[in-house]
Parts: sequence; structure tokens; C-alpha cells
Amino acid sequence: MNVINVQLLNRIMDEEKQDYLNLLRKIENKPESSQRELADELGFSLGKLNYILKALKSKGLVKINNFKKNPYKLNYIYVLTPKGISEKTKLTINFMKKKMKEYDELKKELKR
Repeated sequence: MNVINVQLLNRIMDEEKQDYLNLLRKIENKPESSQRELADELGFSLGKLNYILKALKSKGLVKINNFKKNPYKLNYIYVLTPKGISEKTKLTINFMKKKMKEYDELKKELKR
């Protein structure tokens, strides 16, 4: 794999982690949100939101519970698991480290 492909792959992985973190934060703050509300707030399509929710659920980071059955609409509540809380913390720390590194690099560049 050449350098450009590796950089592109790393950028895609970083964006995916950022999407995971943003969704974990939203779920923690407002677990009763509908998928449409979450998608709108995060700027995701419903398909993308569903894809990420399924990924988080399969990793054991989120539990999805049906809390109200209604013949016209099902309501769900999204709950971070202990593993999800831990992963959110780890993603937040990594995000902050990356931003601090970018900040330091920009400071160095400005000094030159």
C-alpha cells in the first residue's frame, strides 16, 4: 500500500471514530431521541445513522430497548453500556490528543 492510500485509510478511520463519538455523546445526553432526531442533529442520513447504531450495538457499546409499543410507531431508548461509556471516554481522549497535536503543529508553523 502506498503512502497516499494509507493516509486516506487513516482519514476514513478517524472520521468513523468521530461519528461514533458524536453519536455516543448524543445518546448519553438524550437517550430517548428518535433516529430521525439523532440523524438531523448529527447531519447524518437515516441510513448512515442506522449503520452506525448497528455497529455500536454489535460492539456492545449501546443497548437498544423498545420502551413503548404503539400500533403506529415504536419508540426506542438508546443506552450506553459500561463498555460504551469506556469507549466514549477513550475516543474523547484520543480526539483531544489529536487536536492538541494539530494545535502544536500550527503554533510551530506560525513561528516559522
